[in-house]
Amino acid sequence: MSLVSFFFTLGLLPLVTPDCPRPCRCAANIIDCMSTELSDEMIPLSFSASTTKLYLNNNYLTFIPKGLFDNLHHLQAVYLRGNPWECTCHILYLRSWLQWQDNRTLYRDVVCSSPAHLQGRIITYLSEDEILSTCQSWYCGVALVAQICLFVFLLVQAILLLLVVFYICRFQRIAKEARRTMVEFYENTDPWENARKSSID
Repeated sequence: MSLVSFFFTLGLLPLVTPDCPRPCRCAANIIDCMSTELSDEMIPLSFSASTTKLYLNNNYLTFIPKGLFDNLHHLQAVYLRGNPWECTCHILYLRSWLQWQDNRTLYRDVVCSSPAHLQGRIITYLSEDEILSTCQSWYCGVALVAQICLFVFLLVQAILLLLVVFYICRFQRIAKEARRTMVEFYENTDPWENARKSSID
């Protein structure tokens, strides 16, 4: 699409159509969200299934939500340049989607803004190991929290077990003392003497 025809098409776009997500402009099967200050929190959760072209360029997107493009079977192109893409774990979906596209040259300007060691790299050509290496600190944090939770859980279980054992031993002592008291009571009581006293009375 030439620059002239692109701006001509934009001029025909209404501000909002019934199926047009805010703050984008839509016409026919084109959705234009270019330069609308879209952020990760503001990006629409879905687009029309008939969308053929999607303009997301020149915004503040750092990743694409998982599955966002999966139902757009008529999609011919997505314009993504001009966003501060963070090439961490969250970029895996976009990278995978880009790698499935026939015309990868269209996405050579979709590059990482961070982390520093991946800055300027084309997202399409990143290896999975390179991306996962940026997530190790995050995984380590989660693993540490999980281990602490497991330790606390085991500690609570040990305390509960000790309490159960303590109360069982205490109950057994009480029961033993009760049995001894009853035995002593019957041993100190002569049933025949009691019967004789009752007959005299």
